[in-house]
Amino acid sequence: MTATTVDHEVSPRSGGARHYLLGAGWIRALWMSALFAAFGFGLVVLLRWWGDWQPIFKWTPIVLVSILVCAPLGFLAGLGTFDYWARYAIGSPTRVDDHSGHGATSWKDYFKVNTDHKVIGVQYLVTTIVFFILGGMLALLVRAELAKPGTQYFDPQTYNGLFSVHASLMIFLFVIPAFAGLANFAVPLMLGAADMAFPRLNALSFWLLPIAGIMMLSSFVVPGGAFACGWTGYAPLCSTHQPLGAVFFNQGVQWAGASSIMTALNFLVTIITMRAPGMTFWRMPLLVWANFTTSLLVVIATPFIAGSQFFSMFDHVMHTAFFDPGNGGYALGYQHIFWFYSHPAVYIMMLPGFGIVSEVIAVFSRKPIFGYRLMALSLMAIVVLGFSVWAHHMFVSGMAPWLRVPMMITTLLIAVPTGIKIFSWLATMWEGKLRFNTPMLFALGFLSMFVIGGLSGVMLGAVPIDIHVSDTYFIVAHIHYVLFGGSVFTIFAGMYYWFPKITGRMYNERLGKLHFWLTFVGFNLTFFPMHLVGMEGMPRRVADYAPKFASLNMFISLASFGLGMSTIVFLYNMITSWRNGPIAPSNPWRGMTLEWLVSSPPPTFNFDEIPQVVGSPYEYGVPGAQHAILAPARATEVEEVTVP
Repeated sequence: MTATTVDHEVSPRSGGARHYLLGAGWIRALWMSALFAAFGFGLVVLLRWWGDWQPIFKWTPIVLVSILVCAPLGFLAGLGTFDYWARYAIGSPTRVDDHSGHGATSWKDYFKVNTDHKVIGVQYLVTTIVFFILGGMLALLVRAELAKPGTQYFDPQTYNGLFSVHASLMIFLFVIPAFAGLANFAVPLMLGAADMAFPRLNALSFWLLPIAGIMMLSSFVVPGGAFACGWTGYAPLCSTHQPLGAVFFNQGVQWAGASSIMTALNFLVTIITMRAPGMTFWRMPLLVWANFTTSLLVVIATPFIAGSQFFSMFDHVMHTAFFDPGNGGYALGYQHIFWFYSHPAVYIMMLPGFGIVSEVIAVFSRKPIFGYRLMALSLMAIVVLGFSVWAHHMFVSGMAPWLRVPMMITTLLIAVPTGIKIFSWLATMWEGKLRFNTPMLFALGFLSMFVIGGLSGVMLGAVPIDIHVSDTYFIVAHIHYVLFGGSVFTIFAGMYYWFPKITGRMYNERLGKLHFWLTFVGFNLTFFPMHLVGMEGMPRRVADYAPKFASLNMFISLASFGLGMSTIVFLYNMITSWRNGPIAPSNPWRGMTLEWLVSSPPPTFNFDEIPQVVGSPYEYGVPGAQHAILAPARATEVEEVTVP
């Protein structure tokens, strides 16, 4: 029997005099963006002239085609994301083994198209942190306006734009892609793979992300201001009477959704086809299971939000009537389509965090995961049930009343697989040798905050309670306990947990714990009082409120600024530790999964030796247990000699 492995040799990067104008990079991206934008402008003007549509220079379709479609395509082409495929398409010679764009030797490589999943993971994480900060600053502006009743700084339309862009950035540009960034780095290593299945597609999927974020933020500077109808973009509220910024939202969601679908397809193929020898599905770490199920949700559900945004954009730009009841459209159809994606999207924003918490709790409890197979099966159950609960967001929308009861039942039912996970994590920690490092603190913070958010979710699943608190600050509190207390806490847990593996440095543990406690206390002081004002009837998405809510709102606003300041500690710790932190060993947490078998940071192609999986990834405390061993990378063929 022979064992072989492919020798990966990194091609030398092009040096010397480079043709800056035509070579892939930022200079070519700039002039190609302008060229494509000009082409889009001319195309729209030509078609309107040819069809005798007046006025010929109508700016809404011109901006849509020129700035929001063609210019981003030109940017991507100029940056080099399509170079390999373009050469293949026109029949030019291609180099399958060309790894000149793979790996990073300096900080400049992170600003280029890179096919190394580890570099792409870092690109995702840094980009999402930038949008997290920007989205948080918008939230602080919202809280500054709400500190007192009446108008303080912003008129109602501007206020609506602030919270709409805030929510869109946090959901589409932080939570979902931050999990993709952590998974991009960790999942191929956990599988024993050299890279993702489609490295070039992986690179393209990242570069769609800043396009979406810049598109949403730039809506503030277009005439009429930012989109101001919430991150849900309900039709017909977000229709022709809204400014051009609404179209920026439609297209921003399209670009972010395309990025998610590409990444999900890549994960599915990688997990199914590129597992190391011996890595059966029942030996996969739970983070891999979580990303497998999340990818299924993304691939199935994301096309629905793409459809809803296309229809809404057509109503806005082309004067169709998909959701215009005055012209025969079905306004509630938008909500049905949108929430058929967006409730599974809640689990897209949660399941990867479940996987991260499973890894962290097992390692820092030094115990096997309790009920490993049931944990994996509960992830699959959430995938199935996630598509059966969308209309619980629509109990007061005017939909068919008979839908309320079945949606209430499925909403309560989906709490069962989630409850399985909660009790499994508690059982894993029971009588474990707990170590309260920063990743563990954030995992425990997630556990407590997510339980509160889950309990309020069960309350909202009951029709009478939901009718009472619908569109109040009780909903704001619930969604933040689920998405901040749930998703953001797990993202921080994952960043601290894999920071030594990503950077080769150890972070400052004292600053990490300070960051946790400032975040934990600030979060609860900010969002728990919102339950109270919501139960009393304070409406959300409104720039003014009754004077009786003034005291609590001042308290919430002050606490929110404290929560925002906690991020400074995180940024300082990450930046200084990356530059000057102590050198990290290969396995600082004594983890058993495959990424801890290689150096910190890992080699360019992850494994110099072939990993052979021989057991469970969570057999902590079992004498002699191993998840995997490393076989020789270059096996020599041995001929069996038969002695006569």
